Amino acid sequence: MSSLTTTHATKGLEGVVATTSSICYIDGDQGVLAYRGFDIHELADNSSFEETCYLLWFGRLPKRNELTELRDRLAQERKVDAAIINLLRSAPKQALPMDVLRTAVSALGFYDPDEKSNDHEANVRKSIRLTSQIAMIVAAYDRIRKGKPVVEPDRSLSHAANFLLMLNGAKPSSTAERALDIALILHADHELNASTFAARVTAATLSDMHSAITSAIGALKGPLHGGANEAVFQILQTIHTSKAEPVEYVKGMLAQKKKIPGFGHRVYHTEDPRATHLRKMSRDLGQSSGQANWFEMSHRIEEFVKAEKKLNANVDFYSASTYHTLGIDVDLFTPVFAVSRISGWAAHVIEQLDDNRLIRPRADYIGPAYPQRYVAVEKR
Repeated sequence: MSSLTTTHATKGLEGVVATTSSICYIDGDQGVLAYRGFDIHELADNSSFEETCYLLWFGRLPKRNELTELRDRLAQERKVDAAIINLLRSAPKQALPMDVLRTAVSALGFYDPDEKSNDHEANVRKSIRLTSQIAMIVAAYDRIRKGKPVVEPDRSLSHAANFLLMLNGAKPSSTAERALDIALILHADHELNASTFAARVTAATLSDMHSAITSAIGALKGPLHGGANEAVFQILQTIHTSKAEPVEYVKGMLAQKKKIPGFGHRVYHTEDPRATHLRKMSRDLGQSSGQANWFEMSHRIEEFVKAEKKLNANVDFYSASTYHTLGIDVDLFTPVFAVSRISGWAAHVIEQLDDNRLIRPRADYIGPAYPQRYVAVEKR
């Protein structure tokens, strides 16, 4: 029996180092998140999503002309084949946006000019293409299901501003544009989370970029990964609708042994550095839009849970109120996560394929003892 077991299992692969990577650095004890060595706070304060994409894909910050070229390429790729729009129109109106996005991204592979290529340069081109297209698909499907016309992108606008334009049908304020831009930077990558690992496992079989990203979207859909901010907003909405006192409502949840979504993290043992920025964004957006109540409810809950349970808010907690204030429906919260995370997923797929080895872990067998003897069916 022992000869069949190569090692003891680690449930959930917690703490297991599965690969080497130069993309993302995390120190959970110190609350550090860095892309290619650049602290997330520096990027959130000074960078843009397009510049962050360049950093993730090319390994360094771009020069001015390189950043301009990337912005131009993203603008040129802000288009999808008419068949994809027809696919969105044919989806059931009650379909979950994440399911529609997963299906549409898979279908995009049919129309990609680099469909047959899996080399480094082709995958960089696919990364740029998919980053523009995923944002378009999320916005277009939301318009279609609401019976509204699909909005054409504006090549003069940033990625964040274009997404809000295509979603809401109006050019966003500078405050809203910058808020989403920072949110996209904060969500761009997070090392070997479930969706990124799923993408790398798929890529490691020498499958293609679209298959890998489809795998990632499937993993992101789960409420233990990308869906947590939806659960946060559902609590805020219930409190708002019922006019309940926020702290008392949360006390009631704890009394029923229910977990409060948006708190705690598998990696961080101090404050999630992304939550630091999202808290400020939620506050500033609330004040500028006249919807400060969403931040105020969130802040009261955060203070109580931190004092009562010694848990810190994570990236999902304040993203809920931030996205709502930006005019994003709750079932689009996770797709918007994908609008950002495509940049990190693509970087990891490129890195995996540049130095590939099939990912094939072992299982610690705990089934019936070997060998079992076969007994004819009439004698059982």
